[in-house]
Amino acid sequence: MNPFNQRTAVRIAAVSILLAALASPIAWFVARENAEENTVSLAMEESRRLLGFFDALALDNSVARARAVEAVRTIVGGLFDIAEIYDRNGEKLTEAMTAQGEAVEAKVPSHGRPDYSTASYQSLKLPDGRWVMRVFVPLRTEADGRINGYFEGVRVVPTWQREQIAANALSAALMVVLASLLCGAAIYPVVVHLSADNERKAREVLDSHLSMMEALGRAIAKRDSDTGTHNYRVAWIAARIGERMGLRGYEMQSLIAGSFLHDVGKIGISDTILLKPGKLDDAEFAIMRTHVSQGEEIVSGMGWLDGAHAVVAGHHEKWNGSGYPRQMAGEDIPLSARIFAVADVFDALCSKRPYKEAIGFDTTMAILEKDTGSHFDPSVMAIFQPMAREIYDRLADCDEEQARILLQGRVRLHFGM
Repeated sequence: MNPFNQRTAVRIAAVSILLAALASPIAWFVARENAEENTVSLAMEESRRLLGFFDALALDNSVARARAVEAVRTIVGGLFDIAEIYDRNGEKLTEAMTAQGEAVEAKVPSHGRPDYSTASYQSLKLPDGRWVMRVFVPLRTEADGRINGYFEGVRVVPTWQREQIAANALSAALMVVLASLLCGAAIYPVVVHLSADNERKAREVLDSHLSMMEALGRAIAKRDSDTGTHNYRVAWIAARIGERMGLRGYEMQSLIAGSFLHDVGKIGISDTILLKPGKLDDAEFAIMRTHVSQGEEIVSGMGWLDGAHAVVAGHHEKWNGSGYPRQMAGEDIPLSARIFAVADVFDALCSKRPYKEAIGFDTTMAILEKDTGSHFDPSVMAIFQPMAREIYDRLADCDEEQARILLQGRVRLHFGM
């Protein structure tokens, strides 16, 4: 499993567990409340059925009172352990209770005269741990719906029912946990597939961008009568320095792209000046210098190439401010341009060109050290010097294809390919 899939699996598992941890107590509570309400609803319905004959009678006559006594005796021992009937004024007419009812009667909180118009209930946990439900039911006449009396019942929930409610609630909670985990397991392959597809498409886009960058670099090199090896080498050297200086992500990508395309503006310089074999005069050199501004125009607003702007714009600036085109100095010059300056001059000196032989390592470093503080940033040189020999040896007799492979390794590392 690759690192992305591992991170995805861990995150989905974490979210699934979190959802399960949050939802399962809610499911447990809701299931318990529903079971409790169902028990109460059954008790209320049964009490209404048994007390239905009061609908047509006033509870202040002797016949109704006798029937009330009969009714509470019938109800007690079934759904209720205590049954009480009150008249419309809240006076108790009769009550009956089981042994269980007698045991809890004194522990059930007392209340004032009944005076309610809708059925309700209380769920009470007694000090001794027993769970009781107290039901309040107003008794109405069928004719006009007027309240004719009140029924109150107390049920001591038996152990088996408590266990059943707890088991049902636990089952509901476990089902939520299982559903959360199964949902996470089902989502994982979908996310991985979509991510892989997105990564593939992103890689295709990146490949096309890098191919375009390489084509531009090669086109510039061909116009300048170069093989293009310099672009690969200098971009690789700059990347190595950037790594030692802690550049990562977009900063490193910008450094590589800018180093490879540093002379892209030369596309706009005429061949008579660009390919002139002799020294340029002042007017010609002024035109040659415009390759910087032309390069800026080419890479600006190009999305992925926009990061190359810092190197393209600043690759001829010098630490002491004597460079061009803006005469920037010191840390006003972007770091990527300061890194490139060291890489560019180092490669130019120690590489063989059609018009010159390669300069040895010691001579090359002596020139760079001499110009440190004037042309080059001392802090960049301090990073480069310990690694310069290794870079020199690695690039010795390195042809264009080998240089391309070297740079490709840094591109794959820093562009996530």
